Amino acid sequence: MKNIVLSGFMGTGKTVIGRKLAGRLGVRLVELDAEIEKAEGMTIKEIFSRFDEPYFRDRETAMVKKFAIQDNVVISTGGGVVLREENMKALREKGVIVCLKATPETILKRTSTSGKRPLLNVDDPLKKIRDILDYRQPFYEKADIIIETDSLSPTEIADEIIRKMKELSG
Repeated sequence: MKNIVLSGFMGTGKTVIGRKLAGRLGVRLVELDAEIEKAEGMTIKEIFSRFDEPYFRDRETAMVKKFAIQDNVVISTGGGVVLREENMKALREKGVIVCLKATPETILKRTSTSGKRPLLNVDDPLKKIRDILDYRQPFYEKADIIIETDSLSPTEIADEIIRKMKELSG
């Protein structure tokens, strides 16, 4: 089985879907943000606060390279992993890129209870979500599989990914 790489904006369900897929397929889930936090000894929010986004993106690329070469894993990426072509090239070597999408309103609803989203610590988070989505959209569109998550349950999304993976493998 090819690795399943979950991409998409924050709040689209990558972590929840990743757990469900890994459990259903009997493979390991790698959450890149959690791996970065473990390696750095601080939260993503602390990394952004203490250093900056480019520093974080460098750590992210290092983790992509570490885990993209493994077999039979579900990899849940951070929302910005798509911004570096080298990340996507490495993840595609052994994986199928699945982009999870949601409307800005759904994303805001899903992320508003978490204080862990440094990019949304602004006066108008809905506008910020729209701005970032607009910028990242061309990157997300390069995925092999795109799933709209707004009206689907995690089980339905996992089923759809598994179905589409089977279609891709022939």
